[in-house]
Amino acid sequence: MDIIATGTDVKPLECLLFMRDVKSRNYFEQMKGRGTRTLDMDDLKKVTPSAASAKTHYVIVDAIGVTQSLKTASHPLITKPSLSFKDLAMNVLMGATDEDTVSSLAARLAWLNKQLDPDDQRRIRDAAKGLELTQLVGKLFAAIDADNIEARALKLAGQPIGTDPGDAQRELAQQQLVSEAASVLNGNLVELIDSIRRDKEQTIDHDNLDQLVRAEWDKDAASNAQAFVDEFAEYLKSNRDNIESLAIFFDQPYRRREVTYEMIQQIMDKLKTDKPRLAPARVWHAYAQLDDYKGQPITELTALVALIRRVCGLDEKLTNYDALVRRNFQNWIMQHHSGSGEKFNEEQMEWLRMIRDHVAISIHMDRDALEMAPFDNKGRLGKMHQLFGARMEPLLDELNEVLVG
Repeated sequence: MDIIATGTDVKPLECLLFMRDVKSRNYFEQMKGRGTRTLDMDDLKKVTPSAASAKTHYVIVDAIGVTQSLKTASHPLITKPSLSFKDLAMNVLMGATDEDTVSSLAARLAWLNKQLDPDDQRRIRDAAKGLELTQLVGKLFAAIDADNIEARALKLAGQPIGTDPGDAQRELAQQQLVSEAASVLNGNLVELIDSIRRDKEQTIDHDNLDQLVRAEWDKDAASNAQAFVDEFAEYLKSNRDNIESLAIFFDQPYRRREVTYEMIQQIMDKLKTDKPRLAPARVWHAYAQLDDYKGQPITELTALVALIRRVCGLDEKLTNYDALVRRNFQNWIMQHHSGSGEKFNEEQMEWLRMIRDHVAISIHMDRDALEMAPFDNKGRLGKMHQLFGARMEPLLDELNEVLVG
């Protein structure tokens, strides 16, 4: 009956089969209502050739006792709409286990989950020690499920199924279930989810539509852009002692080849949490206006690397990281081929270009990357060892140092 509850209209339906109990009175009535659609004899005979009249009744096959079980009136999941998400989450974190609070929190999280992109899901998963947001939602709803509470209460009371454990045991059971489900919650996770939620919210004004008054260059555009990049630069400088990769860019330039994709991602995650308005794409446009730069970055992370280099003074003007890597690669190849030493053949050059393109997107090339696509594809890793031999390891170190500049 779950598959033909609300919104289903099957007029020839003559038999409803219940294989599990239904606690909601409204839901049960909706299910029974699927059988009440009327149908004349001609249309009924198309699906039931033995029909001798129009549809006059339907049959309920109750295999579980659903028609005799106690029903309760259903209610909306979000029963505390006036409380903010953060207040609900902090209440549960501080020990609230009542059904209204837990249900409202779970429903808010379920609604937010539908809006998350893969990067948001990864950030929440990392902060929740590997737990997906959908799993947290499921655990919270399961913690206030009447059947789960009854089973736990019977276990606590040491009583068999079918007996009454008492309301005190049920209350204790619910407290335990909610505490277990919410054990993953902490202040950092709540702050992260709330910052993502704020970023996803938007207000759409259908009544007060904008009207173009005039079109011209904004006289304050340059000063606004300067204020924006100054704020971004100040944020990076204030965090240089807290984030290893920023410390490397500012104070230890000789270690720049050690900066990895994950280290840049750490800066991105903190920036999104602390200062979502300073998104790399927005800061990029501000710098592009000030530096009169027309190019676009390949990814948000490569944009962030270029912006960090600009703030640290490694680049005098905004420079596309991809273009920087390609220019460094070209200069390096020209140096290798200008002398009388061994030259790279075309097959070796194909591999070197693959490494170049990987660094342009992923910031860094390490040995683990050689075990991943495209380098492991169809035995290519073995081929690469074959092509470069003992030169491959020092070659990789040299490329890391040269390409990042």
